[in-house]
Amino acid sequence: MSQPLVSIRGLTVTLGGTPILSGVNTDIERGKVTALLGLNGAGKTTLLRALIREVPYEGSVRFHCGHDHSKPTPEHIGYVPQRLRIDGSVSLTVLDLFGLCLRRRPLFFGLGKRFRTRVVELLKQVGVERMVDRAVDKLSGGELQRVLLSLALEPQPELLLLDEPAAGVDFQMQQGFYDLIAQLNQQTGVTVLLVSHDVTLMPRVAHQVSCMKDGRIDCSGAPQVILTAETLARVFGPGTGVHLHTH
Repeated sequence: MSQPLVSIRGLTVTLGGTPILSGVNTDIERGKVTALLGLNGAGKTTLLRALIREVPYEGSVRFHCGHDHSKPTPEHIGYVPQRLRIDGSVSLTVLDLFGLCLRRRPLFFGLGKRFRTRVVELLKQVGVERMVDRAVDKLSGGELQRVLLSLALEPQPELLLLDEPAAGVDFQMQQGFYDLIAQLNQQTGVTVLLVSHDVTLMPRVAHQVSCMKDGRIDCSGAPQVILTAETLARVFGPGTGVHLHTH
């Protein structure tokens, strides 16, 4: 087995006196899509936030990519949050959003043709280049998540973190979004850590599944091995079932 992109050992997070993660030990396999499953409160989002140093932690998070990840916001990591709250009173286009996130100059200085061309190229990777001038608060949930995904691809990340990226999106659009993640992984080799509640679609995109329970990794392995009735009952509760979609 090749060296993982990230090794996590003894990761422990306590917030407000409440333990959230309790000695998490796992590896994020290089060039693979890993799905992180579990009930609400299991610690999935906190694990992602620890990887980008948004929360203090004890233990070890080691990156094997040759870049400096000791800074508060590590480079070469793309992050798509579960939701983005947009103030409807502020007129903000998709192009403006990219300018705010990627440029140091204030927007009133203008963004220029070269920047616009680059934004269109990024949006084209996820199939929403036509939305470059759309108001952000007018986008559907699925459209906004694709825009955020394209934003996370600049600069080209080695690790892409996705926190419930298809939450609130209808099932048909979820399938398309996860197919897009698999396509990006295949085309660019980006390593993906994906948090999801949707057990049924994970075999469609994930090479590896890790199940979290009570702040720990309960089990890890290939979807066909992990997503069994016995494991799902242990992690999600009795009566949970799954239908495995073929790739």
